Amino acid sequence: MTIHPPGPRPAPRRTPLSADERARGEANFSPLVAETLVAEGRFRVTAETPETVELFQAVARRVGDMLQRPVVSYANGRDIVITFGREESPGLTH
Repeated sequence: MTIHPPGPRPAPRRTPLSADERARGEANFSPLVAETLVAEGRFRVTAETPETVELFQAVARRVGDMLQRPVVSYANGRDIVITFGREESPGLTH
């Protein structure tokens, strides 16, 4: 049994992802995000740290490559939403 002193508990310390963990995260989350995008049009996940936001932004880029469609991500400091971007119409230029 662990006894904690009264009062608020300190926030758990987060260990940064290693390069291998990050690569595996991208590879493992990408199929899930792609499947959810195709089925529901968007994927939402809690992303409260810059590292998590970066991971899911990389996942969004990978999913866009997988699906060969524009995919965008929006982060608000708490969540990140990944959704399809607007496709350009043929004949239109920037």
